[in-house]
Amino acid sequence: MARYDIAIIGTGPAGLEAAVTATVRNKNIILFGNKDLSNKMQVVDHPIKNYLGLPEITGKEMAAAFTKQLEILGIEITETKITSVYAMGEYFALQTADNNMIEADSVILASGVVAGKPYPGEEKFLGRGVSYCATCDAPLYKGKIVAVIGGGANEEAEADFLGEVCEKVYYIPLYKEEPKFTHDNIIVVKEKPQEILGAMKVSTLKTDQNEYDVACVFILREAQFPGQLVPGLATEGSAVKVDLMMNTNIPGLFAAGDIAGRPYQYIKAAGQGNTAALSAVEYLDAKRRAK
Repeated sequence: MARYDIAIIGTGPAGLEAAVTATVRNKNIILFGNKDLSNKMQVVDHPIKNYLGLPEITGKEMAAAFTKQLEILGIEITETKITSVYAMGEYFALQTADNNMIEADSVILASGVVAGKPYPGEEKFLGRGVSYCATCDAPLYKGKIVAVIGGGANEEAEADFLGEVCEKVYYIPLYKEEPKFTHDNIIVVKEKPQEILGAMKVSTLKTDQNEYDVACVFILREAQFPGQLVPGLATEGSAVKVDLMMNTNIPGLFAAGDIAGRPYQYIKAAGQGNTAALSAVEYLDAKRRAK
């Protein structure tokens, strides 16, 4: 398996600037995210007044400019969702939604801020009936009844896969579009999840209207809470704890942009992405000198 120098998660200003800087510094990178870039930029039609040197640029225009720069540098975006990042000592293992493992010597988290907070019972039952990866854990629930909390239409494919394996799938969309599935055993439930219940393992998903007996609740957010994405990662509220050089408490792991806390600004995110990439380069160079 090829091992990358730096894996970057996120295609907002922080992740993109990290990718550009690391590429300019001749590092072998892999960039995970959306080829349409951050939705935060795509929905902004008004000028971003405080981005130095570009006083009239809109979010959409900025996204187009970023995309062009990636093309010039030959940087590709891998549209694979990362569900977990494991610190393995000398390297990191990144688990993808299609149950593959990617290895990298260092990682930069730039996946943005996750709104809200975990559901009651979510952290308690993680690995005991709460999962963030349907493709990974579906075989464990073959012939059983499960629930899926879908954060976006992109998650429907994973629910469809569960429909092949499980007896019944309750699908709770957290978005307005009407979900579309190819399996008749997927039941769309337009209710609000409230709590995950059980004893030693999950037995019930409680909504604002009903309770559903399930063996597992698959929570498929577009991005995970940082502490759930990386076991052992120090956080403060919904933000990753970092120093001025974007170091986290885990050597070789850096964070930049909204995931590192307020203020949520494009220019701050880009600057932190640059700093995180330079710190990752310095970390890699120090490791090589020590050998």
